[in-house]
Amino acid sequence: MSDLLLLVQKCAHTFSVYDLDSGAALKHIVLPNFPHEFTLDAARRYAYVGLFGIETAWSRGHDGDHRIAVIDLARREHVRMLDLWPYRRPHGMACDGQGRLYAMSEAQDTLLVFDDPQVQDVPNMAVPSGGIKTHLVTLSADAQWAYGVHLLSNTVTRFHPRNPTVAPVAVLPGPRPEGNALSKDERTLFVANRGDDTLVEIDTSTMTLGRRVKTRRDPNRIYRHDRADGRELLLLTNSGERSLSVFDAASLQEVACIELPANPTALSFHPTRALAYVSFQDDRVRVLNLATWQFEREITTLREPDASFVLCA
Repeated sequence: MSDLLLLVQKCAHTFSVYDLDSGAALKHIVLPNFPHEFTLDAARRYAYVGLFGIETAWSRGHDGDHRIAVIDLARREHVRMLDLWPYRRPHGMACDGQGRLYAMSEAQDTLLVFDDPQVQDVPNMAVPSGGIKTHLVTLSADAQWAYGVHLLSNTVTRFHPRNPTVAPVAVLPGPRPEGNALSKDERTLFVANRGDDTLVEIDTSTMTLGRRVKTRRDPNRIYRHDRADGRELLLLTNSGERSLSVFDAASLQEVACIELPANPTALSFHPTRALAYVSFQDDRVRVLNLATWQFEREITTLREPDASFVLCA
């Protein structure tokens, strides 16, 4: 049995399953308009797909959706809907090791919590993020802290994902922060600012700023790659110039830059092989060899491939 690529295709309004060896589409699951981010439960039985309901975070004229689609990965079927109403535009998504599901409402800047999403249809808790236009949320491994990235307040906050009595702590990393990734030891949160093309460090214990370096134009996402030799690398997708930057996390220096054939939107890593699967706006997912920094092949997709995940056989 081959490994699988799980892929949201925003403008085709689908959650799809591709065979990684052949690149063949095995199933296209049609969803309501504009699915964006998704997460998997710890057992890899279900995918939870946020139905953002509008094409981009800055689209006007529509309030967006308020639901999460539940995908049974064994059956490759959409089996249920979770309802966040009145909270809209679920975007940042996460699951923890205890089976809880977290979904960030970008419209209401609120984290919705499902303690048992396999049973519940509605959340049992709502926690304010402490910012405005909260686009992404990152959980610590033990799910004791959440880090919200806020497009309009231009802040990053640390808050407790299940205790709204803990006041969020905010820091101002720069204009239009968006991409973010925790270091392996979780002592540092790396944040990319799209407004001034910078990469900054945030000390997660004190929520204070550390080093700041320039990036390529318009870095919109950060992905941490842990190499076999122990080095931590940060891969930045630069949507302003069709490039992929590689930074050494220890020195915060750029060590490579790959010119791209189209605008990148997201990427995911193979869990056991040195490969990354990069989504592009030309309706391709290209396979990047992380040892040579060369693309090996491509997978033709439907319109606007975005977030992905490699599911091993």
